[in-house]
Amino acid sequence: MLISRRQMLKTTALGTTSLAFMPSFNHLLGSPLEVNGGQHHRFIFIRKSNGNLTQQFGLPSFSSKELKKHKEKQAFDLDLANHELPDWLSTLDAYKQNMTILHGVSMSVSGGGHYSYSGCMGAYKAGRDILSNIKRATIDFELAKLFPSPFGHIEMSLAVPHGRDHRTGIVSGYSAPAAKQRNYCYADPMTAYQELFKSVTNTDEVASDIALFDYLHEQEKRRLQGLEGDERAKIVDQLASLQSVRDRNTKVDSLGEKVKQYLPKINRIHEHGGEDATLPQKQAAFTDIIVGAMASGLTNVVTYTIDDLGTDITSLPENNQKTSIHQIGHGGQISGAAKMRDAIKTHHMKQVKTLVTKFSEIPEGDGTMFDNTTIIYMPETGAGHHSPDTEAPMVIMTGKNSKLDIEGRYIRLPFHGTKGHQTLSNWYTTLLNAYGSPVAHYGDLDLTMQRNRLEQTGAIGRFLG
Repeated sequence: MLISRRQMLKTTALGTTSLAFMPSFNHLLGSPLEVNGGQHHRFIFIRKSNGNLTQQFGLPSFSSKELKKHKEKQAFDLDLANHELPDWLSTLDAYKQNMTILHGVSMSVSGGGHYSYSGCMGAYKAGRDILSNIKRATIDFELAKLFPSPFGHIEMSLAVPHGRDHRTGIVSGYSAPAAKQRNYCYADPMTAYQELFKSVTNTDEVASDIALFDYLHEQEKRRLQGLEGDERAKIVDQLASLQSVRDRNTKVDSLGEKVKQYLPKINRIHEHGGEDATLPQKQAAFTDIIVGAMASGLTNVVTYTIDDLGTDITSLPENNQKTSIHQIGHGGQISGAAKMRDAIKTHHMKQVKTLVTKFSEIPEGDGTMFDNTTIIYMPETGAGHHSPDTEAPMVIMTGKNSKLDIEGRYIRLPFHGTKGHQTLSNWYTTLLNAYGSPVAHYGDLDLTMQRNRLEQTGAIGRFLG
């Protein structure tokens, strides 16, 4: 379903079902502006489709001994400063001291296949994208609670479900604020730009929203008279939601000068992310929006589905066969599938480089914004198109104030089902523990690890320093 935020609010005024005040969309209201321990940290999760082939995450400068370990999936650890990066990753060569290539974390808890839906962010098997399969709040929402902001968590996506040419507007997302609740996301750069920055780009609409909120608030208060039980509780919740929206808008207004300072240059013409833009142009537009939203303080956590199997890649200059991501995944159906995989990742890494470079140019405290930022580039389903989900190579970029002791290294962990192996659940437990949530374990348990009677709960201790 495609729907604008203003349409959501208007449907409430008419007393019809509204996403804005259903429990699954309470996160539209944002979060209080309190900071974890007085320190900000930011997270950007970049989800990609089609898996990450493990052989494409090896280093061309491996010694024969290291190459043997890599091929045999044995655990080892080395300093990236002493090695060359693969061609598709070389655009980040200047930032190797901030990079981690992480091998060996399995995704069996969320499963492989074509899609993981909410599973890869929540460490559970989601199966088809239905609410009953959503077991818990996804990791991005959990981190957003630790570092609140006016918008809380923001999700954007260039995913295109089968049977559609493209998506625009506000659509259902893959992250989840709680069990059996689905997030919303921005499906195109222009919608994200208009909604996130309208406090300075469309003040007339903001003023109209304020009047609408005031009207709705009065109407709901009147409806309270004479109501008892569940009906009264429902209206009380709606009143609280309306007040939260007002409060969030007040907080956004207080950031007005910063929003103006970091307002991205986006407009409707195609080269800035309009409907007719190429995929690289849309990716670049979303990247600029992420920088603007984070630099202005609107959010501290973004999840970005940079592509899925339905995303149109025919505009990539390397795609002279006009093939699709799905065909590339099957490999044998086209020639040069591995090269196209590298080309797709190369375009992704250009956006990661832009994020790192722009954040590194923005002063913050005694350093820069990037010092307090973590970017996680991860596959949705594991190491291949359908599988295996026994490993899921990732690239992580961390600033100097990171709480993780991983930067500047190539790390291959023990393989799935063996002693010392770490699952996606362990990885997310590590993030939470590092940044202020001392949970014993986040996510599902791995069946193979259980069968082998191997320890698999808790954070990855060596990453916590």
